[in-house]
This record gives sequence, structure tokens and C-alpha cells, in this order.
Amino acid sequence: MSQQLILEFHQAKWREDYARQADALQQAFGANFVGVHHIGSTAIPGIYAKPIIDILVEVDDIDLVDDCEQGLRQLGYDPKGEYGISGRRYFQKSDENFRRTHHMHVFGVDTSEIKRHLGFRDFLIAHPTWAKKYSELKRELVAAYDGNKDRYINGKDLFIKSIDQRVTDWLRAKANRQ
Repeated sequence: MSQQLILEFHQAKWREDYARQADALQQAFGANFVGVHHIGSTAIPGIYAKPIIDILVEVDDIDLVDDCEQGLRQLGYDPKGEYGISGRRYFQKSDENFRRTHHMHVFGVDTSEIKRHLGFRDFLIAHPTWAKKYSELKRELVAAYDGNKDRYINGKDLFIKSIDQRVTDWLRAKANRQ
């Protein structure tokens, strides 16, 4: 049975949920903790998103994250290892009905993946027209969704890559102005 994809218009409660999680995660990672960020579509006001909070945690030493797994499990996070991205630790959290509620991506400080995720978020917040285009694309993909999650993910891929290039140019222009 395929899982239904649901999009919801941006909700303030997502930011509040993120803030609660961020506080608990800082404690769980202890001295290895560097920072935490709300990423993904739920961090971008004014657009539609799957109601799953994406969290990015920066740590000093990625290898020490494995030592935190028990504490993270107590917070409801299920460890998935690198999950396809070298140098990452990935976790999922679900509610009592087994619906996914949170994705957590953990990276060592100053990695290119952190910069990419934060750049994408910041660019779409700063450029509402592009955020709206992204939101509309996701709504079109969900409307045509036939249970093939890869089709949804791949449908967003070209747009995301084009935004990644715009982010690079935008950040370069911002640095030149400073």
C-alpha cells in the first residue's frame, strides 16, 4: 500500500514545533552540539509543504553522533545511519499513528551540505516569487501522485538544482556587496 502525500499551507505551529525539538536536541547532543536549524519547506513562510519538520543539526564530530542514539531514541528519533549521504546521520520521528513528523539531518560543522540546505532555505525566504514557483510545482506533483514517491522526488529535482545554482550566484553577489 502506498503512502498518501499531503501538502498543507504554511503554519506557524511548525516553527513552534521546531523550537521545542531544537531545545531537546541540544541537550541530547551535549558537548558535541554546535547548532540547529529549521530547514525544508516547513521553514519557508507562505508555501505549501508536507507537514514534516526538517531539522539540521551541526556537530563537532559526526562519529560521536552514534553515541547519542539512545538519548535520541528516547526523544522518538529512529536512527537510519548515513541514509545515502556520506558523512551524515539521518533520523526519523513518527507520531503514534506511524505518520512521519520529523526528519533530522546531522552533519559535522561547516560541511557543504549544511551550506546547501541553509542557502536553499534562505534564498526562497528572500525570493518569494521563487518560493511560490516551488510551492506550485509541489502541488502539481502531488495532484498527479500515483503512489510513486520517487516520481515526486525526481519531479522536484531539476527545480532544486536550478535553485542551488541561483543560491551560489546570490551568495556570491551578497559577499561582493559586503
